[in-house]
Amino acid sequence: MSPPRVEAVFAALGDPTRRQLLDELSREGPKTATELAGGYPISRQAVVKHLNALAGAGVLAGERHGRDVRYRVVAGGLGDAAAWLVEVGDRWDRRLTALQRHLGPATDQT
Repeated sequence: MSPPRVEAVFAALGDPTRRQLLDELSREGPKTATELAGGYPISRQAVVKHLNALAGAGVLAGERHGRDVRYRVVAGGLGDAAAWLVEVGDRWDRRLTALQRHLGPATDQT
């Protein structure tokens, strides 16, 4: 079972628009919802909703600058989820290696 923080990250990243927003912010740096909204077929308010979901999961942070909120990627925000994926991947790799050892060397039937 994964910790609640990991669950929140995967829930937030389950939406393709949120993944695109996170990707854009990770490539281009902090932006406001208004700056981001121009590249999406949704309203600025919908972009804010997606950004808040990512912030709630701990992968983005919003910082107020006057009337605007600039969103930035949180360093290490994906760390717990990435670590969980590595752990599960390692577990499966070990199981597959054990199965290969159990089955023995493959033989060529040609």
